[in-house]
Amino acid sequence: MPIWEDPKAGAAELVDAFAAMPLAEMMAAAEARTLAGHGAIVTYSRKVFIPLTKLCRDVCHYCTFAQTPARAGDAFLSREAVLSIARAGAALGCREALFTLGDRPEARYSAAREALAALGHETTLSYLAEMAALVFDETGLLPHLNPGLLDAADYAALRPHAASMGIMLESTSPRLCEKGGAHHGSPDKEPARRLAAIAAAGEANVPFTTGLLIGIGETRLERIEALFAIRDLHRRHGHIQEVIVQNFRAKPGTRMADHAEPSVEDHLWTIAAARLIMGAEMTIQAPPNLHDRSALGDLIRAGLNDWGGVSPLTPDHVNPEAPWPHLEVLADATADAGRALRQRLAIGARHARNATAWCDPRIAPAVLRAVDGRGLPKDADWSVGHGDPVPDLAPAPATGAIARILDRAAKGERLNEQEVAHLFTAEGRDFEAVCALADTVRADAVGDTVTYAVNRNINYTNICLYRCGFCAFSKGSTRAMRGPAYRLDFEEIGRRAAEAVARGATEVCLQGGIHPDYDGNTYLAILAAVRAAAPDIHIHAFSPLEVTHGARTLGLPLEDFLSRLKQAGLATLPGTAAEILDPEVRAILCPDKVSATEWLQVMRAAHTGGLRTTATIMFGHVEQYRHWAGHLAQVRALQEETGGFTEFVPLPFVHMEAPIWRKGLARSGPSYREAVLMHAVARIVLHPVIANIQVSWVKMGPEAAAAVLRAGANDLGGTLMDESITRAAGGVNGQEFGPEEMIALAAGAGRPARQRTTLYERVPDHRPAMTE
Repeated sequence: MPIWEDPKAGAAELVDAFAAMPLAEMMAAAEARTLAGHGAIVTYSRKVFIPLTKLCRDVCHYCTFAQTPARAGDAFLSREAVLSIARAGAALGCREALFTLGDRPEARYSAAREALAALGHETTLSYLAEMAALVFDETGLLPHLNPGLLDAADYAALRPHAASMGIMLESTSPRLCEKGGAHHGSPDKEPARRLAAIAAAGEANVPFTTGLLIGIGETRLERIEALFAIRDLHRRHGHIQEVIVQNFRAKPGTRMADHAEPSVEDHLWTIAAARLIMGAEMTIQAPPNLHDRSALGDLIRAGLNDWGGVSPLTPDHVNPEAPWPHLEVLADATADAGRALRQRLAIGARHARNATAWCDPRIAPAVLRAVDGRGLPKDADWSVGHGDPVPDLAPAPATGAIARILDRAAKGERLNEQEVAHLFTAEGRDFEAVCALADTVRADAVGDTVTYAVNRNINYTNICLYRCGFCAFSKGSTRAMRGPAYRLDFEEIGRRAAEAVARGATEVCLQGGIHPDYDGNTYLAILAAVRAAAPDIHIHAFSPLEVTHGARTLGLPLEDFLSRLKQAGLATLPGTAAEILDPEVRAILCPDKVSATEWLQVMRAAHTGGLRTTATIMFGHVEQYRHWAGHLAQVRALQEETGGFTEFVPLPFVHMEAPIWRKGLARSGPSYREAVLMHAVARIVLHPVIANIQVSWVKMGPEAAAAVLRAGANDLGGTLMDESITRAAGGVNGQEFGPEEMIALAAGAGRPARQRTTLYERVPDHRPAMTE
């Protein structure tokens, strides 16, 4: 075990160990940790810098940001000035409003007190809260606040208006507060007070940025002690979103103007130490404007994975002598180091993924709606069911971790859930490699022919007792909610089945809400109506939720009720209601629905009783990649046991009218990258036990569906005729997609197509079929 992973190792031991390591060796170990935690991605936040006030009660001897009232001009930015900066930033694509200000200047300057009174406030923090709320409400920019020392009451007042906050610890050395030290005369820089403020942020559930300022007189041992203090607070509260390692810059006109600046090597040593101490998952940041471009690659190789905020509009008011690099220059420097630059939000990715826990309800919806499953902004302006064109994905280099996982999969080795979850992070060259392997596996397993079924959806009622957060189709009672409620009678169900046969369908798919008047006999009667009207059609009907409801209302074991359904004409079951097979996710998404265990029990009982089923996953809402991996593992395990699944169908979450999204509690569906990867990874993970991977044209749209055909999918599902569930959720890709459209879609992917039955057999000759 390396000494930095030893929980008993002290700061002095680490300093000695690092001193014995060549810097190149230390950096290599740190870079390996960075790649393990963040892959090839280096993030930054596109921000505007809002210096609300440059007055401060402290006197730091290296600072040019703080001014006296005589030099500062207006004591505070006006509301109009704040909003003007924010609006200009939003117009340039910024997502963050960084509020930087002096610490409680009203405690020192009468000018500050008078200016606050004129603004209608008693304190700087009160005015800050108003301005942060104004910026968020008017522009949508996410505020990040750096107001200095705060206590529990302060955090409670500011948290509703900020995505994150921060304060630099700088150092835990009390020597620096003594006469002649960098922090002498600055009571707010006393280490114990700053540590207490950071701890209070954790207790207040505030995503928090902190870090070190190196080269102000501290020793390397004191730097390690400061990193230990940050690490220990994060272990206690989990709130540190990033650790900044900032190098001191001597500024003319300050008492430390002649103080020596830390060397690049010293900065690299400290970044590497921070990575090794803080671990693979922590974000380690250094400002890109405080070194020459030639040093930026070395900062990355030392363990950095974030450049912090970079503004296309406002200067770095703390380091005005060092302009921000142009984003193109920063992207090129990042690429030269073998990484890819990606934008993030003001709240770090780890906390953004759990925004409902870490953000106030005012802020959380904006965060969740903006991010993908990693917690980073969605990689393109594309949404499931929205009819958007397929986007161009940003490039990124290949990584060894993805290559090793794919090599194991190509050899037929079983991937563990952690490896599967990591595949979902793939982008750029890694994304291409995952899709290429999936396409190769597909070709070997089922050949090039794309299949489809001619079917009709009959959703016999949208009245439902359940409150699934993702469902915009169901109505809670017979009274209209989000559109008219309905219940088809048996005659109409039969009529639609007969009409489907007349139009060439080989299958009817029957599903509906759990109507309060329905019991098991209702489902048997539905089958009887269809069988009477269309004796030969394949009946694909009833999710595990409907099966469970029917069995329970008749007091029958699952096996007995399924047997009755089969005798009444049921041929196969859809594997919907799976959503995500994880109790943590279902507790949020569908708490009163069948559990993951119950879903698997219904599927097992159906397979055992001779009824084959599909399997599905509904993804892109509140879950994370580890849940996707766990879901796939459970589907594969059951298939290895029973062999009863005919296909796996990824169903991306259509968010537009979903209640949970409208309440601000879910993401805006998967990104395009994630949606394609779900099909590709499913092909790899479920091979060879499930032969068919289906893409939903109604959710993905024809163009994206064609792309998925090149990433492991071999089936386009059904023509549907009367699709209504995705349409109710806001989807715009249509209600029917006929054989000619299916054939053209497959041809666009360079593949032949043919019609199939529900069980993937060739359609009998008397049925209209496409010739290959």
